Amino acid sequence: MSGFFSAIAEAVSAFLGFIDPLCGPAGLFRWFAEGTLLACGDAGWGDEIAVGFLVTASLAVATLPVGLLLGFFIALAKQSQERSLRLSADIYTTIFRGLPELLTLFIVYYGLQILVQNLLSALGYQGAIEINAFFAGMIALGVVFSAYCSEVLLSAFKAIPRGQYEAGYALGLHHGRTMRLVILPQLIRVALPGLGNLWMALLKDTALVSVVGLTDILRQTGIAARVTKEAFLFYSIACALFLVLAFLSSLAFSAIESRVKRSEVRR
Repeated sequence: MSGFFSAIAEAVSAFLGFIDPLCGPAGLFRWFAEGTLLACGDAGWGDEIAVGFLVTASLAVATLPVGLLLGFFIALAKQSQERSLRLSADIYTTIFRGLPELLTLFIVYYGLQILVQNLLSALGYQGAIEINAFFAGMIALGVVFSAYCSEVLLSAFKAIPRGQYEAGYALGLHHGRTMRLVILPQLIRVALPGLGNLWMALLKDTALVSVVGLTDILRQTGIAARVTKEAFLFYSIACALFLVLAFLSSLAFSAIESRVKRSEVRR
């Protein structure tokens, strides 16, 4: 299992490596940091930091759909007519919004490993099991993201008038098509600002996975800082890279919001 998820992480990193903005063919470090501690190759720490940048971006991108999907179903459960579903959803969000993200990461990383080990032992497999840090980080951050996401989506659901559902039914659409064609486009428009804020929080939370050994931005710059004794330089680089990700995310969400508004006007 660990090898499978390692292969996924390596495949994602390899894909992003084609457009590596730091040590790729047109990378900043390759062009402007030759002969310094940030040089690419054996002469500096550029390659290691570039890998950390790609891992951080990959983790955030991989976590987003997990959190959105879980959050959507939890939001549906919260407004269900079934009391047990509402109660389960409330317990879920209370737990994962109440626990510190770092503690959730530890529980997932170590607890999931124990759970899988016990399950496989019951089936007769006695080998050692180690959960991949990328997978553990994705699950831990995903469940936390989904808990907050469900509240944003629930508020968006409540902002859509009940008449929109009735209009879909009046047109002969069943519940699934009404949700897909009538409700979801409006839901995205209403929820998008809140989801943008949650995405920014997710980007920052990816730094937590460095404590379980994942080679993200913070871990790579931390190692470089300890080895070279240039802590200010490398932690400043980490700050700059996170701010770059945040800036690019802001541009992306602004473009999405503009597109959604134009679509709304055309309707």
